[in-house]
Order: sequence, then structure tokens, then C-alpha cells
Amino acid sequence: MSRRRDGLFATLGSVLTRVRQAARRAHHSRTASGGGAQSRRQRVVIAGAGFGGLFAAKRLRAAPVAVTVVDRNTYHLFQPLIYQVATGILSEGTIAPPIRDVLRHQRNARVMLGDVVDVDLDARRVTTRLLGHESTVPYDTVIVAAGAQQSYFGHDEFAVEAPGLKTIDDALEVRGRIFGAFELAELEPDPERRRTLTTFVIVGAGATGVETAGQVAELSRKSLRSNFRRVNPAESRILLLDGASRVLGGFDQSLGDAVTDHLRGLGVEIQLGAMVVGVDQEGVDLQTSDGETRRIDAATKVWAAGVQASPLGALLAERSGATLTRTGQVQVEPDCTLPGHPEVFVVGDLMALDELPGLAEVAMQSGRHVAATIVRRLDGDTSARPFRYVDLGSLAAVSRGYAVGQRGRARSPASPVGSCGSSST
Repeated sequence: MSRRRDGLFATLGSVLTRVRQAARRAHHSRTASGGGAQSRRQRVVIAGAGFGGLFAAKRLRAAPVAVTVVDRNTYHLFQPLIYQVATGILSEGTIAPPIRDVLRHQRNARVMLGDVVDVDLDARRVTTRLLGHESTVPYDTVIVAAGAQQSYFGHDEFAVEAPGLKTIDDALEVRGRIFGAFELAELEPDPERRRTLTTFVIVGAGATGVETAGQVAELSRKSLRSNFRRVNPAESRILLLDGASRVLGGFDQSLGDAVTDHLRGLGVEIQLGAMVVGVDQEGVDLQTSDGETRRIDAATKVWAAGVQASPLGALLAERSGATLTRTGQVQVEPDCTLPGHPEVFVVGDLMALDELPGLAEVAMQSGRHVAATIVRRLDGDTSARPFRYVDLGSLAAVSRGYAVGQRGRARSPASPVGSCGSSST
């Protein structure tokens, strides 16, 4: 009996040893071939964690893919509300959740901090740079969602004295300048200098520009009116400038006219048909439509005029022969793929397709569309389905309790709102 038991233990030990050896051989085999089940998954690299990139990543949550999201920032920015951070209504954390936190439950996704500096279409790899160190990430499919940046129309030097509103750093800089101007004015004994300090110029009368102008007016006329002793914030001068002939060019003219009247009622001066030709520490120089040059003394300037697509657009166009628009967007195929490269998708503000506007909803829907295309391809459906944008409308929240919105033919000249923002990206 004892010998039988000893023999049984010896047999079990031998079996366990063989199992362990087989497991080690399988492990080494997987390691040599690149990592087992995870390596057999299609590798999807997403360049940019804005609306397009993030919505694509989340749409791939249940797909048998390995997703790598690369972004130069650690946070996802809800850009339509950035003007509210700039004017002190919201804190930066409210509109900028960490990307890792957003994707923390998505087991097939990893987040990588870095600036995408190259996309090698032949080798199918993305090159990122962080603190001077470069890394490469191979891909089977890449989604380029790098978005757009502020455009100064060839005068990038204006950015020093007139920051834009495209990043959290921009918003915090503008907020510091706005509130700092009132603090300096409180200490300034010279009335002329106080007027310069409490003059605010917003360049660009699109959604971001009118929202910023409206909120600065609310801030000076209401929120801060009792906070100072030597200076009266309600006497601040707020100017909204644009080279166009009307406010809110992307909206119906009736809404633009309504916003113009509302802003003027708040005390905002609106100067249209005026091009900014100079910006310095003490003010701006304008050239009007009749060729006259004017000077406006203002300590605080905010740039909300024009956008330029990410430099990745030019790189993709150079590598693939794709066409670029005047603002650097990449002309894509109807299914959002790069011409000649069905494994490369371009979405959001970097994409030029059917003259779609630079709205958050366009980015979100295009991100979901390309993710759905990837899933269909994994299921064997390689047919190209065109991206169809569904217009859910646009909104501009001009001031407390006043907004304009449109959807299709529907127009809302005055909507009561709380804290909301435009749908532009």
C-alpha cells in the first residue's frame, strides 16, 4: 500500500514537471513571437485624445484590438468651455479630466504621453517624442486625431501679447491677465494708465470670441463691481474685433444680429471690417476696410480668430500625396481614410471632408465612424462606408441667461442657459 502511494506521488510529480516544462516552452515561444494573445490583436494607435481620438478609443472598448492612445497632454480638454476657465467661471479640472482616468476601465487601451512627430506609412509605425527622448509604436491601423491649433495668419509673434484659447495653459494665462489687469489698475494712480489696464480686446467674432467678450462684460459689470475701491470694473472698455462683416459667421445672420445687439447692450464695443496688423504690450493696431490705421491702447488682448490644423496634416500629405486645404486639413476619402492608405484614418479638425465645420460633434461622430469601420473589418467586412454627419446643432452661450442656437432650419435667438458653451472645438 505504501509502495502504491509512493508510486502514485511519483507519477503525479512527473506529470506536474512535464506540465511546468510545457508551460515554460509555451511562454518562451510567445515571448519570441511578440507577446501571445495580446500581440495577435490588431494594434490600433490613436494620435490625439481630443473628441475624435477619445470617442474612437471608447468605441473600440469591446473589440479584439490593442489600443494605444498618444497625446502630448495628460488630460482630455473639453474645449467648448475653455472660455469659462479663462474668465474664472470654471476651474481647469472641470473641463480637463486625465486621459488615464477616462480610460481606466478599458482594459484593451493604454495611454502614452508624448508628442507625435512622425507617421511612417511604409513601416507602419508612429514616432513620439517626450523630453528629447523618441519612441516608436508599431501599428496595423492608425487614427490621426491631432486636431488644430490657433492661427495668427502668419504673425505668430502676436501670441506673446495676445494668447489664444486652445489649451488649458492658454486659458490660465488669459485668466491671470484679466484679473491681474484689475489688480494693477487698483494700484495705478494715473487715470490714463488705468484706462489702458481696464481695456480688453478680443480678436475674432466667432463663437469663442463672442462668448469671451460676453463673459468679460458679465465679469466687469456684475461679478467684480463691488470688489475694488479705487477702480470701477463696470467702467472697463471691452472691444470685439473682426475682419469679417458680421458677428458669428458660422451661424444664421439673424442670430448674429441678435448677438450683436445683446453684446452692445452689455457695453461691448464691436468693430467689424478691421484687421489687426500689430500687437504689442500696450495695445493693438488696426487697419479698417477703408485703409485707415487706428491704435487701441489695451493691456489685455485675447486672440480667438482662426485655426490652423496640426502639422501632422502636412506630414501626412507629403508622405501620401493627399491634398491640403488652406488651413492645413487633409482631404480624406469619404470613409475618412487617407488616400491610398486604407489603414490610416484622419478624423476631427484635421479632416477635410464635405466642407464639414470644425465642431466637437463632427470630431465625435467621425471618431465613432472609423472605430466602427475597424470592427467591421475584423469581422471580414472590408467594404468602404462613407461617413455621414448628423447635424445636432450649434450653440453659443454669450452671457448669463442668454444663448443662441441653431439646428437645421430651427433657430433660437435667445435661450435661457446656465453654464454652457458652444459646440465648436
